[in-house]
Amino acid sequence: MTEPGSQTTVRLIEAADAPALAEHRVRDEPAFARWEPARPGNFSTVEGQATMIENLLAGHRAGTTWPGVVLVDGVVAGQVTVGTILPQPYLRNGSVGYWIGSVFHNRGHATRAVAEILEVMTGELGLHRAEATTRFENLASQTVLRRNGFRPHGVAREHIYLAGAWHDVILWEQILQP
Repeated sequence: MTEPGSQTTVRLIEAADAPALAEHRVRDEPAFARWEPARPGNFSTVEGQATMIENLLAGHRAGTTWPGVVLVDGVVAGQVTVGTILPQPYLRNGSVGYWIGSVFHNRGHATRAVAEILEVMTGELGLHRAEATTRFENLASQTVLRRNGFRPHGVAREHIYLAGAWHDVILWEQILQP
């Protein structure tokens, strides 16, 4: 549940978000290492985050990505992105990914951010289907997806390489429009 008096919103990422994102990435680097592939050495710096933002916005201009930041009372608290957008009339899919900085954990912000990005997917992007993946042990993320109407529909064996080993993931889906 979101804490009383706080407001969780999502907006398109901006170059000016790099310092706040870098601060979260540096502080939470050990936690990110558990869930994400290895990143270049400068990824968590302001410069690294600025480059990442430039790349995401290039994907946005190309129509393949909708990169957002999660705001809590106007403060950057994390990131939510629709990637692998397939806008063809016979597909209209997008894959949801998100993270929330540790200082904002366990307050419902991820759940609300995913709800907001689903609205972007149906409204602005006109997508029909949302997809996501979680590792089996990522129960918090599974809860976020379930609360937003996602259902598991399969397992991808040895899907992601992290910390020297291949890991299975649960595949999640939600139909957004009839």
